[in-house]
Amino acid sequence: MGLIDQTALGITAAVADRLAATLPGLRRPVSYTRLTGGRSNLTFLVTDANGNRWVLRRPPLGDHPATAHDVLREARLLQAVATGVPVPAVLAVCDDLSVTGAPFIVLEYLDGLVLRDPDGARTALPEANRAAIGPALIDAMAGLHSIDPAGLGLDALAGRRDHLARQLRRWHENWRGTATRPLPDLERAHARLADRVPEQTRTAIVHGDFRLDNCVLGRDGRVLGILDWELTTVGDPLADLGQFLVYWAEPGDEHTALHAPPTTVPGFGSRDELSARYFDRLGVDPVSMDYHLAFNWWKTACIVENVYTRMAAGAMGSTDRTPESFAEQAAGLAAQAWQATARLR
Repeated sequence: MGLIDQTALGITAAVADRLAATLPGLRRPVSYTRLTGGRSNLTFLVTDANGNRWVLRRPPLGDHPATAHDVLREARLLQAVATGVPVPAVLAVCDDLSVTGAPFIVLEYLDGLVLRDPDGARTALPEANRAAIGPALIDAMAGLHSIDPAGLGLDALAGRRDHLARQLRRWHENWRGTATRPLPDLERAHARLADRVPEQTRTAIVHGDFRLDNCVLGRDGRVLGILDWELTTVGDPLADLGQFLVYWAEPGDEHTALHAPPTTVPGFGSRDELSARYFDRLGVDPVSMDYHLAFNWWKTACIVENVYTRMAAGAMGSTDRTPESFAEQAAGLAAQAWQATARLR
C-alpha cells in the first residue's frame, strides 16, 4: 500500500530505537510500509537501509474489546506451535506502552506468496500449480489439529466441551458492543445457532482464522507459514474447517467472505474435495459440518461488520476499500448466514 504516515498509525521514532536494540543487523534508516490484509491488527513491512525485512504487528487505533487484538498472546502462541506447524519466527516483543502507545511484535518476514485476489492468483501461479495449494493447506490444518494442547501449555480449556457456545457469545457481544446499525439477519441467525449447538466430540488447537490469505505459500504450493494467530484457542477443530471452507470461494458464489477471493480463478480444488481430504486425513465424522458452515458465515459477517465500524470511525487509517463497501459486504454475509442457519434441523 506504499509508505505511510507513521505517526498517524502509532509508529514513532521510539519504535526504530526499540527495533535497533532488539534486532541484530538492523541498519538505519528504517522505513515502514502498511501491508494489505491484516485488518484485525495493523501490519507493517519494516525495511532497513540494507534491505533486510521484518513484519511488525500492533493493535488498531482507538477503543476495542479488552480481549481483542492481543498481539502479545499471538506471539506466545506462535512460539508454542512453531515446532509442529509452519509459522514465522517471533523476533521481538514489546509490551512497553511508552514506545508507541500499544504493544507490538516483530516477526520473521517470509519471502513467499500471499494470494489475496484473482489477479494475484493468476499472476503468481500458473493454473497447473494451483491445485496443490488447497491440499497443502488442509494437510497443515490437520497437522495443527493433531497437536496435543496440553503439550504446549494450552490445556486450560481442554476439558471443556462448550467451544461453540463460547464463540457464539463472544462474537455476539463483540458485535452488539460496537454496532452502529441494525442487522436483523445477523441477530436471528445468532438465535437459531444458539438453539442448535451440536455436541463437541473433539478438542484441539483451533487457529480461529485459518484461510488462504492468512498463509504464505511457495510457488510450488507449499505452506511456508500460517499467519494471524490472534483468535487461536482450544476447542472444536471443525470450527477451523468451517471457516476455511467459507473463505474458499468457488465461481458463481453469490456472497463471499473475501471481497475478491483468489480461489474463483481456474485450477483450485473444490470445497467438497478439500473437506473430504480433511476427514480422510483425521478419520473423523463430518456429521455436524452443516452447523459449522452456518456458524462461520455468521461469524464472518460479525467480523466484516466490525471492520466496517472501525473504518467508519477512522481507526484503521487509509485502506484499499471504503467503509461503505464493508457495510454492503457485511449485510450480504448476514443474509447468507441466515439462509444457512434456516436450513439447520
